[in-house]
This record gives sequence, C-alpha cells and structure tokens, in this order.
Amino acid sequence: IALDDAARRLQRGEDVHVDVRSSDEIGRLSDSFNLMAAEIREREHRITELALHDAETGLPNRLAAEREIGARMARLKPGQQVVVGASGLDRFTLLRGAIGYALFTQLVTEVGARVRALHPAVMVARLTTSTLCVISDVTDVQTALPMVTRALGDLSAPVRLGGELVDVHMSNGLAGAQAGEMDALRLIEHAMIALDQARTSGRKVAVFDAVAYGDPAGNLSLMSEMLQGVTTGALFLNHQPKLDLRSGAITGVEALVRWNHPTRGLLRPDLFVGMAEETGHIRALTECVLDQAILDQKALREVGHDVLMSINISGRLIDDSEFANRAIEKVAAAGARFCFEITETAVIGNPDVALGVLDKLSAAGIAVSIDDYGSGLSSLAYLKQISADELKIDKAFVLSLEKDGKDALLVKSTIDLAHSLGLKVTAEGVESREALAMLQVMGCDLAQGYHIAKPMGLEALVEFLAGWSAEVVAGDEALRA
Repeated sequence: IALDDAARRLQRGEDVHVDVRSSDEIGRLSDSFNLMAAEIREREHRITELALHDAETGLPNRLAAEREIGARMARLKPGQQVVVGASGLDRFTLLRGAIGYALFTQLVTEVGARVRALHPAVMVARLTTSTLCVISDVTDVQTALPMVTRALGDLSAPVRLGGELVDVHMSNGLAGAQAGEMDALRLIEHAMIALDQARTSGRKVAVFDAVAYGDPAGNLSLMSEMLQGVTTGALFLNHQPKLDLRSGAITGVEALVRWNHPTRGLLRPDLFVGMAEETGHIRALTECVLDQAILDQKALREVGHDVLMSINISGRLIDDSEFANRAIEKVAAAGARFCFEITETAVIGNPDVALGVLDKLSAAGIAVSIDDYGSGLSSLAYLKQISADELKIDKAFVLSLEKDGKDALLVKSTIDLAHSLGLKVTAEGVESREALAMLQVMGCDLAQGYHIAKPMGLEALVEFLAGWSAEVVAGDEALRA
C-alpha cells in the first residue's frame, strides 16, 4: 500500500521516499523505488539548472535573473528598490570578429567573474551575447550610481585571452523599481534602455529616467520646448570655478547649462541633454551654450576677471565639421579664451575623426580638455596622440580620495602620467578640505568641486570672484577654508 501511494505521489511530482525495512521482495522493490525517485530528482535538478543557466558561460540566464528580481521585490521594505544594471561590452561585433566567438565567450565569462569578485552579494546573469544583468544588493539607484562608476576601472582592465591582451570597453545602464511598481521583465528593459543611452552619449553610465524614455511623443514635445527656450532665454548658464592649486587664484570656470521649464521647473541637464543627443538637437543646444558663454566671458572681462571659459562638447559633435568650423569662427571673432571639454570615450569611439577635429581646435587656439578621465578605457595609445591641454580626473576617483588608498594611488599615477605628456590636470568632485590638501601634495594643477564653490549664475560669480581675490590678497585662507 505504501508503494502504491508513493508511486501516485511521485507521478504528481512530489518528493517521496519509501521507508520499508525488509529483506524480502517488497523491501528490494522499495529500495529500487527510492533509487528511481532519487534519480528523477537529480534529473529534474539538472533540467532546472540548464533552464536557468547560459550554456556557453555557465552564468545564470535571463529567466534566472527575472526570478531573482521577483524574489527580491517580494522582500523589499517600503521605499526600497531592486536595482538592476545592464553591463554591455562596447563594439562587441567588431571585437567578436577580431578574436573569434570562442574567445569572446571567454571574455564575457571573465567580465562576469570580475563583477562577482567586486561585489559578491550581487547576482550576475547573461542577457544577450554581449550584455550582463547585474542585480545589486543596494536598495536605491542613486547609491548604486557612484559604485558602478568607480567599478568601471576594474572591469575595464585588459583580459588575457589566447596569449593576447584584449582591451575591455564597457558601458552600464541602471534602473530601479519599488515593490509592485513593475515586473522583472520591464525593469530589465529599463536597464537595457539606459545602457543604450550610456553608449550613445559616451558617458559610459546612465540611469533610466521615466520622464525621458517613457513617453516618446512627450520627448519630442519637450525638445520643441527646448528649442523655443534657446530663443526665449529659458536656458541659462551656471558657472563652477576652477581653482589653481599653486597660486590660489580662480583661473577658469566651467559653464553648465540649465533649463528653467515654464511648468516643470528646473530640469536636470542629464535629462534634456541626453534627449537633445537622441533627437538630433545637440548642435543647436551646444551653440546656444557657446553663444551665452562668450557673452558671459565678455561680461567678466569688463569687470576685471579674465578667466578661461570651459564648455562641454557632446560626443555626437565630434565628427560634425560644420559645428567645429562655426565654433572656431565665433570664438575667434569674440577674441575669447575657451576650452572645449570632450570625454575620453568620445575620442576612443571614433579616433580618426576625433583626433583630426581636436587638432583643428587646438590650431585655432581653443584649449582641449579630456573630460571624465578614468571612467572609460583610458587608452594611452590615444592619449599620447590627442592635441589636448588638460586632463580632468573623473570625480568618482576624487570623492573618496582620502578614504580609499587605491583611488589615491590611481589619482597620483594619473597626475604623473599627464604631466609627463605635458598636460595640466584638473580634479573634479573636490568636496572636502582633506581631498584638496591631498591633491596639492600630489601636484595636481587645478581643482573643481563643492568644497571650492557650487555652480552659480553670472552675477553671483562676479561677487564670488571679487571676494575670492580679496581673500587671496589677504593670505592663503581660501585654500584652508
């Protein structure tokens, strides 16, 4: 009777074990039944493993990632998020063609192992041929963002495959959701969309923004309003001072665009700048910034402040020769002193064209700064070819400078490298007196960050510069404030 009942339960998929202690035929039959049940369990386990793992890399697959996200959603406390990252190998088609599919698969496996080594508590799954899903143990996107940015350096170190060192170029998209806000599939899609934005913008890391991506028609409407804002003055500049660490003087400012939307208030630059890139309006936006920056520099000169004006140039404009020519003409006509900041990833993404454009800008007297250095590949092969004047260390390495010995070593090494190539160095993200002091000791040339000054409007900048000059004349207290 026990065997008959156990057989029916086994047929229903239940885990059963028959405990019949006998040496007769019934006992032997019970032992055979238990062996069969154990083999069925083992086979089901293997089938489940195969269903939840990528056959090529052994990593969990998309289905496993969706299950894990669902399980974590169920455990969330109010206000917490499940944070998902989509980490993708850049230019993977070219890379796969160059090294072959087998070595490419090894590369994906190695990158997955690196992620797990950096953050053992995360789950790493393979979403596509070149993209990994990273499910973080952090419970909000904003906390995860600087962690991901800092991890890029470790993840982008070359991998030895088949006796050769293979460079690793990676971009990352982040998305987060609270319990009940969306299902796992939708959250993964959001991370993939953010990954695409990170790649196209050259920023290497992007966070999904529902306002930016959730309503395509709304995006086009917002861009139309932005173009109107260019002519109505709704777009304006704030300026963040750059401190010369040797003289104690403010020798430059970075112009940062802001948009005071008539109904939605002050919009974050990463929202509308990214959309301007996607919709083909980035040249109009950048020319608006350049025109206003030229006027602001003229106003500063009229009150005795001759500072170098820096503006950011999108990677989308790196191969736009018409923009470069117009920019050169405008700067020359105004007799302005300008620096164009371009991310290293924009240069590496299209090196032949980028190097030519940078040569043209440099020849015209416009300084060139390699922005966010360290957030991407940081290729020495390209760095030594670039007609650049300045290298800006990514703030991810500066924010924890006094707490993280590895970051301090990287910053010091970068400063020494840049100086050996004849470049000045600016450290972004200086938010403490301790970090400022360390940078001075390391020989860094310039510093920029909230400890020195937050971005401010033109009138506030004039007051700030006047006050700073007085402090510097009185002594060096400004550096020790």
